[in-house]
Order: sequence, then structure tokens, then C-alpha cells
Amino acid sequence: MKVSKLAENLIGSEIIKIGNQVNDLKAQGAEIANLTIGDLNADIYPIPARLKEEINKAYQNNLTNYPPANGLLSLRKSISKDLKNRWNLEYNENEILVAGGSRPLIYATFKTIVDDGDKVVYPIPSWNNNHYAYLTNANKIEVETSQENNFLPTAADLKPHLKDAVLLALCSPLNPTGTMFTKDQLSEICELILEENKRRGENEKPLYLMYDQIYAMLTFEDEHFNPVSLFPELKKYTVFIDGISKCFAATGVRVGWSFGPAEIIDKMKALLTHVGAWAPKPEQEAVSIFLNETENVDHFVDDFKGKISKSLQTLHNGIQDMRSRGFLVESIKPMGALYLTIELNYIGKSKPDGTKITNSSDLVFYLIDEAGVALVPFSAFGNSGEMPWFRASAGGLSLNEIEKMLPRLENALSQLK
Repeated sequence: MKVSKLAENLIGSEIIKIGNQVNDLKAQGAEIANLTIGDLNADIYPIPARLKEEINKAYQNNLTNYPPANGLLSLRKSISKDLKNRWNLEYNENEILVAGGSRPLIYATFKTIVDDGDKVVYPIPSWNNNHYAYLTNANKIEVETSQENNFLPTAADLKPHLKDAVLLALCSPLNPTGTMFTKDQLSEICELILEENKRRGENEKPLYLMYDQIYAMLTFEDEHFNPVSLFPELKKYTVFIDGISKCFAATGVRVGWSFGPAEIIDKMKALLTHVGAWAPKPEQEAVSIFLNETENVDHFVDDFKGKISKSLQTLHNGIQDMRSRGFLVESIKPMGALYLTIELNYIGKSKPDGTKITNSSDLVFYLIDEAGVALVPFSAFGNSGEMPWFRASAGGLSLNEIEKMLPRLENALSQLK
């Protein structure tokens, strides 16, 4: 059967492939510590009680028809107020677009800015930029990052690639690593963007920055920085991605928002009217109310990120303990989001049955079978299959489950020779 070239060559998600095997084994009764998806176990991490209360109330009040294409005015006003109070960012309701989570907004950003063959720059590892580049037929420039810089791009890494690019896609705290830009790191990159835009003529498309800060409220010790607060002149070039999915443990509630230059936001809105990617009206109404309750918001987020931080730190400590005893492992101290970056340097080793671990996917499926531990390799985020680094997401497990899985991981690794 013939399909479009786009559909024919579309690559499925490696994360979903791993998740499917995990779910099949769990259905057969296997005990699996699922550290794969960037989701949350709602029994361990329920959404805020006040948010749930307002969602239920909105349904009872029959707020079940179409919302406005750019989101409820009440919600956009609440977002505007929160941006000012939390980050000192000045965006009015007409510079804000609401959608069913952040994914449609990222897609709309790409489609609004990128023409066929336009250069798009992003670091690897990073989440899904390779797929959005494919969907827009972009000329993708993947900039490999290093452990020394916490897998974040530096200005020096990016500088050779920004000439004639139309979009630079960044995320902090970063999915998949849970690491985040320092003020100096981000400032140096911002200066490059401004420098490149000053070089361009009036009739040239600018270099835009898509800045995904969906995890901004989930930072543990260090401060989150954003480009427009650092350099207000970047406001006309920056499109932000944000929402409730991570900070309110509300991945399935599907309320995200973007804010940026009105002319870009308007075009994104027009595009999404044809996609129909609106957030449900009751959920929008509930978020508009809850977001105004700053004390309740802060209380929930502080408690939630404290628990996530403790789980990630426990996992980090376990990996560091294994390292101190000679295991070929490493981890980067968790800084934010739901993730720990782990190195398992066992590619090229042999399993007990003599078969060789040839790439990171082989190691993933070995650990699922032998340890009941499921991780995501960095190959799912654009890196080579020979790279021995992995993402561990702590949101799906209790602290006790993380503690119980560490000896299983150690035992499975000890059998590789």
C-alpha cells in the first residue's frame, strides 16, 4: 500500500518501543522498574487537589464546548500575571497561545518559522527535535555536546553553525539529562543570537530561539535563567514553550502554552486551528483559577519537587556507590526536571550466554530481561548507538522501588564480562 513519503520514512519512537516491551513483561507478571518515560505515576504523584477540584467543578458547570482558538482569556491573563510574578517577564494575553500540552506548540513553532531546507540547529542529546526537523523538512544541524558541560551546548559549540540558521532549539532544565544552563552559559549563547541577527539584512528571516522551559519550576538548588530576562532585546526573537504537565504532575491534563512575538504567536494560532490541538475547556478554566493561587501553587511545587529530588538523589548515590566499588558507571548530579543522566560503560561486553552487547539498545533490553530495569539510551535523543549514556526518569517509581532496583542493576552488570 502506497503512503506519503513523509509517512513512509517517519521513524517511530525508540522510547515507545522500549515501553511496549516493559508493558508486555509487566502484563506477564514481571517486576520492572520502569525508568523510561517522562511521565508520573499518578498514585504516587497526584495533581494538586485544588486543580482537581476546579476541573471537576468546570465539568459540573458544563464548560464542555469549544474554547477560543488561542485559549481562554482568563487563562491567558493568569499566565501573563504568573510570568510577571515568577520570572519578571512582560507578556500580555495576546502574546500567549494555549494548546493541548507543549508538543503541538513545538510543532507549530517549527512550522511557523521553518521553510523546506531551512537550517535548524539543536544540541544532542535533546528530546524530539530530530523528529520535528523531519516533519518540517528542515536542514538539521545536530550539535553534539559533552559530559564536561553536562551535555549542554556552549556558545563555542554553537557558533560555527548559526550563520543562516532560522531556528535554534534549546531546553533548560534539559530533557533527557536534568541539567541546566548557568547564567554565564546562557548569556554567551544569547549574545551569539543577537550578533547573528544584527548581521542580517531587513529582508532576511531572523534567527529565532525556541526556549523550552517546561521544567523551569522543577529546579533543585540552582536558579533557572531565561534568555529574555537576561537580554530584553531578545524578546522579538524568542518563542517560549511552557505548561503544567511537569510542574503540576499533570501530564495527562494537557494544558500547555507558548509566548513570544505577537506576529509569530498569531501564525501559530492560525496553524493550530486547522490541527484542533486545543486544551479542553474545563482544564483551561481550572488552571486559570489555580495559577492565580500563588501560595497553593508554590506549596504544591515545593513538596513535589522535594520528593522527585530525593528519588533522583537516591538513584545518583546508588550509581556513585557502584562506581566507588569498581563498576564502569557514572552519573551527573541531578539539577532539575525528572531525570538522572547515567553512564553504563558496558557496550562491547558479553552476556552470560556469550552474546555480545553491541550497542546501547542491546544493553537496555538485557537490563530489562535480567534486572527488571528499563532505561532510555541517548540514541533515542539523537546520539550514536555506541554512546553508553542513558536517561533515568524517576517519576514512575516510589523511593522504595528505586532502592529495591539498585541491587538488581548491580547484579546484572556484574555478569557482563
